Amino acid sequence: MKLFLKHIDFLNFKNFAEVSLNFTNKINCFAGSNGSGKTNLLDAIYYLSFCKSYFSSSDIDNIKRNDNFFVINGSYDLEETEENIFCGVKLNSHKQFKRNKKEYSRLADHIGFIPLVIVSPYDTNLISDGSDERRKFLNNVISQYDKIYLNNILNYNRLLKQRNILLKDFYQKKHIDFETLEVFDEKMATYAQPIYQVRNNFIENLIPVFKEFYNRISGESENIDIIYQSQLENENLLNLLKNSIEKDNIMQYTTCGIHKDDLIFKIDDFPIKTNGSQGQQKSFLLSLKLAQFDFIKQKNNVLPILLLDDIFDKLDNFRVAQLMQLVGEHHFGQIFITDTDKQRIERVLEPVKSDYSIFNLEKGVIL
Repeated sequence: MKLFLKHIDFLNFKNFAEVSLNFTNKINCFAGSNGSGKTNLLDAIYYLSFCKSYFSSSDIDNIKRNDNFFVINGSYDLEETEENIFCGVKLNSHKQFKRNKKEYSRLADHIGFIPLVIVSPYDTNLISDGSDERRKFLNNVISQYDKIYLNNILNYNRLLKQRNILLKDFYQKKHIDFETLEVFDEKMATYAQPIYQVRNNFIENLIPVFKEFYNRISGESENIDIIYQSQLENENLLNLLKNSIEKDNIMQYTTCGIHKDDLIFKIDDFPIKTNGSQGQQKSFLLSLKLAQFDFIKQKNNVLPILLLDDIFDKLDNFRVAQLMQLVGEHHFGQIFITDTDKQRIERVLEPVKSDYSIFNLEKGVIL
């Protein structure tokens, strides 16, 4: 199915007072100096897919300074059917999210309806930061096509939070209520096993596509791999929790479970974090995101929207040329691109036989 964002308008979002834009269904570019708001425009589009910002953990942080609310409206064409998505955030009020003027009772019900993939300089956190970033990546991808997985994750995390509160309470009272703890452990175990299985299957299926993209983007045939690491590989969660109760009591939090899962990124059998060059790491991350795009496309039978944030400045000419060749092969649907240099955008897109629009920005204003 074909999906594209036809129009967006928003008020008081980050450094923008008011914006109203119409888009082509192919390539849309935002050009402007650093701080002009290019990435903020992409983040507004991201909001309409995931009900949250890609860059800010708090909704309130996205309200324009000296204002107390922001709204984002997006009009989409999904197989020639118009879909309108609304997001509203106000200080001291709950976040509103609506599809065709009908408010969602749960934000989770919207995830996956507007599939989207973002490639950003921020993605380096997937390599440099802790396992939490890589679990977020897993959840972001899988939740876009598997509602059961998303509900399992939400339920597991809710129980995990409650279990950790119990552990702190037990520690302070110097008494463990094993009966209550067992109830939580059994419930968590029912969600953990299917989460593990889905993650494991996802990585197994992603790796061949990822390697194909890497070889094409980098021009090299290097030995790269992604290893899914989980405590549930050899033991079920119920046994793990029973065996760790003394440690959990001392630490006052749950020390084992699928919330400890990780992805190990390797090149030539060594961690790419310490053994990969900057170029290899860039190729790795771009290939990972393109494989994500391909995977979601196959699962949802929809071409996700692709956001490319400031990547021409971060990639060398060869990798940019390889990426644009993929774009020219109509591998993707609608694409949004940001760059500091309008002429570079035009030069890069010249070999791509496709319609494109360029919007010029300056300090939160579209010229």
